[in-house]
Amino acid sequence: MSVRDLLIVGAGPSGLSAAIAAKQRDLDYQVIEQGVLVNSIYRFPPQMVFFTTPELLEIGGLPFVSPYEKPTRAEALNYYRKVVEKYDLQISYGETVLAVHREDDAFALETRTSRGVQRARHARNVLMAIGYYDHPNLIGVPGEDLPHVHHYYSEPHAYFRRRVVIVGGGNSAAEASLECFRAGARVTLVHRGPELKGSIKYWVKPDIENRIKEGSVAARFNRCVTEITPTSVVVRTAGPGNDSRNEELPADAVLLLTGYRSDSNLLSAAGVRLNERCVPTLNPETFETNVPGLFLAGGAVTGMDTSNIFIENGRFHGEKIVQVIAERIDRL
Repeated sequence: MSVRDLLIVGAGPSGLSAAIAAKQRDLDYQVIEQGVLVNSIYRFPPQMVFFTTPELLEIGGLPFVSPYEKPTRAEALNYYRKVVEKYDLQISYGETVLAVHREDDAFALETRTSRGVQRARHARNVLMAIGYYDHPNLIGVPGEDLPHVHHYYSEPHAYFRRRVVIVGGGNSAAEASLECFRAGARVTLVHRGPELKGSIKYWVKPDIENRIKEGSVAARFNRCVTEITPTSVVVRTAGPGNDSRNEELPADAVLLLTGYRSDSNLLSAAGVRLNERCVPTLNPETFETNVPGLFLAGGAVTGMDTSNIFIENGRFHGEKIVQVIAERIDRL
């Protein structure tokens, strides 16, 4: 049985930075990725522009050169491909981790490839850089699983001359509302708060606020979705005192852009303790969980509280973790 020094789960920026550090320290490592390289970025809307500047997306000391102040999704994909080529990183694509078990002084990872091949991989240390984009926050109402309901948004063309209800108050909901409106959709934005979130991109926020003010995008604030039917979205409207009433919004398509969370089931089954917000227990200096040898990086550390970890700061986790692992190996 081959036992590696380190298995890295996830080929996003955090996982790639860990792989670079592992290779530079001559560790026996392997990256396992269930999708494609930087899978979350790949699944972003094709026209997406990052909130940050190119240099804050850099890893491995490789410059991210862009003619724009804010890089695009396409530029980011190209950049991370170059990073992998530069360092010739070992990545297994299309392989999903099903379970993580501790066996004596090593871990066993049960995996399944996209072609259905199951295998077991072993390592003394495991770094989970699994992000949170694969697990949308469900709102838990009847009809959420209907075929015209989506938790991800790609591009607006499909919604031309259709009635679209978009649920959420953050950046994704604001951008989707604007793009769908400009592509000819009739958009209604529903948010449980009294106003849009302050974290929306500074060039997007005044745009969406002005479209709402002029009526180009209809808005329902302080509303909660109670049901989704094949033709409508039912929201609860707060009235005077404890009084409330339901409003039925016509909908040909529904976008539930209510955020995402890390895979708490996988972490919990591996023995990681989670709080009520699914935030894992870990050492903030080493990023090691309560399970010795099991580390978390990037979005995996956030649970449901995803607003504090981005590529800009999560990209540094992997290097710190690998330093801890390498120092332990040197002491053996």
